[in-house]
Amino acid sequence: MSKGSMAEMLNRAMPFMAVTFMQFGYAGMSIISKFALNHGMSPHVLVVYRHAVATVFIAPFAVVFDRKVRPKMTLSIFIKIVLLGLLEPVIDQNLFYTGMKLTTATFASAMCNVLPAFAFIMAWIFRLEKINLRSLHSLAKILGTIVTVGGAMLMTLINGPMLNFPWTRRNIHQESTVSTVHQDPIKGAIMIAAGCFCWAGFMILQAITLNSYPAELTLATWICLAGTVQGTAVALAFEWNNPIVWSIHFDFKLLAAVYSGIICSGIAYYIQGVVMKERGPVFVTAFSPLSMIIVAIMSSLILAEIMYLGRVIGAMVIVIGLYMVLWGKSKDQLPSESEKDDNMELATNV
Repeated sequence: MSKGSMAEMLNRAMPFMAVTFMQFGYAGMSIISKFALNHGMSPHVLVVYRHAVATVFIAPFAVVFDRKVRPKMTLSIFIKIVLLGLLEPVIDQNLFYTGMKLTTATFASAMCNVLPAFAFIMAWIFRLEKINLRSLHSLAKILGTIVTVGGAMLMTLINGPMLNFPWTRRNIHQESTVSTVHQDPIKGAIMIAAGCFCWAGFMILQAITLNSYPAELTLATWICLAGTVQGTAVALAFEWNNPIVWSIHFDFKLLAAVYSGIICSGIAYYIQGVVMKERGPVFVTAFSPLSMIIVAIMSSLILAEIMYLGRVIGAMVIVIGLYMVLWGKSKDQLPSESEKDDNMELATNV
């Protein structure tokens, strides 16, 4: 194999590897943040510390690497940045962390699988995603989104028989290692779903903003800074009479803020911006089911939580739906002849 073909193969694989890395990061964040929330950390304060860390981490890279490509700040771009900071860092994450506090890490990750459906619909409304019902690849994206969400619901709602793994036998007579005190799954599910709607809107607006402000590192820095400022106002409003929640030590609370700030805000905002410019927002969100699968596996291995057959089957359904979406998206990268071939194939089958 020549160096040129290897470089081309690596270039094609980079978006897949990048978003897969993001999902591993999100999975780790779910487990670490849930542990911190269970030990009394305020979800609103966690949002503030997360984006303060992210701003400090990514700002130097933006100053160095974007100095030649950074466009001039305009009022329109500034307003978009404020909205971006409000949609995901503030509204989505406050709802997500509060919903996670009322449920579990696996439940929260599973509920986030409504994200591809929201993003797909929004991308279609804003004409960032091409839909042709007579095209096989468009039908694959639609059906893949439905199958993915259906698999997530299957994994969440149906347990089935218990699977006995060697590393979970010590917990075989326990329902879970997670405390169910003060849990409200219905309220938590509504909060997480509403947060995902804002997250999808953030993805779409970020893709639009990058067209006029094509400096991914700088944009990520501004988003994190806007999220820090606006998140601080929200946290002060909710925790005004509870100043002790702002105290932080060298424990899981600090780890949750640093880890989520660097991996899930600073790096993730940059990666999804780069990938979205090439593949679009639907491609990025289509990988979100991987986080749920990773959380389920990590919870089983690290926390020795019990695995059920229904969750394994649901994970398999998610993978099938994910590959359907990715197959449809891969056709978007090919010349327009592929769409003609799809239409001709459908026409002959009708």
